[in-house]
Amino acid sequence: KHSNQSNHLRTHTGEKSYKCIQCDKTFTLRSDLIKHQIKHHITYIGEKPYQCSQCDKAFSDNITLIEHKITHSVEKQYQCSKCNKGFLLNSHLITHQLIHNRKKPYQC
Repeated sequence: KHSNQSNHLRTHTGEKSYKCIQCDKTFTLRSDLIKHQIKHHITYIGEKPYQCSQCDKAFSDNITLIEHKITHSVEKQYQCSKCNKGFLLNSHLITHQLIHNRKKPYQC
C-alpha cells in the first residue's frame, strides 16, 4: 500500500527515480521503465541489430556499439608490416602477426 502511495505522489511531483541504463531516459514509474526497455532495448538471443557504420560489426545492444565505435577514433600506433592493420596494444599486434606465419595464437 505504501508503494502505491509513493508511486502516486511521484506523478504529482514529477520525480523520475527510474533511469534506463541503455539511453539514460528517466521514468516516474518502474513499470514505465520496464515497458520502455522491452520496446526499445530488449533483443532476442543472438540478434545483433546495432550495426557499426564504419565497419561490418554488429552488436546486441547500443552500449556495446558505442564502446566499439571508440576503437575507430583512437589512434592505433602499432601497425602490422604485412597487412597494415592497426592495434592499440603491441601485445595484440604480436598475436595478430601469428596468422601471417600460419601459427595458431593459442593452443588447447
